[in-house]
Formats: sequence, structure tokens, C-alpha cells
Amino acid sequence: MYLVGIAGGSGSGKTTVAQKIILLTQSKSIVHIHQDSYYLAQHPPQYSIKGKSNFDHPLAFDWDLLRTQLKDLKSGVQVNCPVYDFVTSSRSPQILPIGPAHACIFDGIYALWDEQIRSMLDLKIFLDVDADIRFIRRLHRDVKERGRTLDSVISQYYDTVKPMHRQFVEPTKQFANLILGEETDISAEVVSNKIKAVLKIGS
Repeated sequence: MYLVGIAGGSGSGKTTVAQKIILLTQSKSIVHIHQDSYYLAQHPPQYSIKGKSNFDHPLAFDWDLLRTQLKDLKSGVQVNCPVYDFVTSSRSPQILPIGPAHACIFDGIYALWDEQIRSMLDLKIFLDVDADIRFIRRLHRDVKERGRTLDSVISQYYDTVKPMHRQFVEPTKQFANLILGEETDISAEVVSNKIKAVLKIGS
């Protein structure tokens, strides 16, 4: 299975690019996995300077489960992906069966952070988008889709999102095969053409 990893800061457009790639590839044998689905079942053990759970730290994620399921997908096995409830900040009892597939888009702020996962990726992408744009996108998304208040989103951004991006997310850009900017349509077309070539779609 051809595995593409898309990393970048919160609000950089990772999921949007992933969805456009899948749409342009026009194949039923391509699946999509979000790293956000793999938040720990309990609140993460890392805390911000204000003593609140730090959901932007690498240790906020269930790396063992994520590695295992990506490895299984690479081997052609269906996985039961967890479902995370952002309103309650907890893992849902539901599961989402994914695969088997010939290609998978895996997106997340730490998609390129873990060495074992990097070794599984056939194509590593980093979305390098201006911080102001990322913040505004996150603000709209978290208030509209995740039940957050304006004040809580702003507070979390300065307490954890911004410092964790500088410390952990931004440095993973060095591992990318491809660094993309704001233009998601062209970016998605480039990657979809690569996947089509690998899967021999339209040839």
C-alpha cells in the first residue's frame, strides 16, 4: 500500500488537501486517516504552563495504536480506527473500519514526527502556511465544529498550540520530501498525479 503523510501546523489545511487528493485521484481504493482520531482515550499526561491538559504535545497521542494500525494497513489488513469526540475531549465507543486499500492519506500535526511512522511513509509532505492564516482557520473550526468558545480557543493557541508548533511541529519539516504552501488545488493535483502513477490509474 502506498502511504502518504501530510504534516503541518494546526489550521494549515492538511485535511482539506487530503480530501482534494482523494477526490482528484478518483479511486475507491484510497482511504484517509486523521491523526486526531488517535488522541489518548484519557486526557494527555502533559500539561500546559497553566496546568491544563496539553493536547498539542506529541505525548497526547496513542502512538502504539497508530503505529500498529498503519503497519496493518501497509500489510493489506483492515483496521478499526478509533473515533474521537472533540466536544467531550474523549474517545468515542464507536469505531470506523478502514481498508484494505491500495493507498492511504495520513494527516496530522505530527504525521512526520515519529521515526517508525516516517519509515512507513512512501511520500512525506509538510504544509508550510503562515501562522496568522492557521490561527484564523483554527479559530473558525473549533468554535463552529468542536463546541469551543472564542476565549478558550485563543487561550489554548497561546498556551500550547503556538509553543508546541515551534518546539515540535516546525522541526519536522526537515523530513519532508515535498513542502507545500497555501495553494491547495495545485498541491492536491501534484500529489494525486503521483498516486495515480503509482497505482497505474488511467494508464
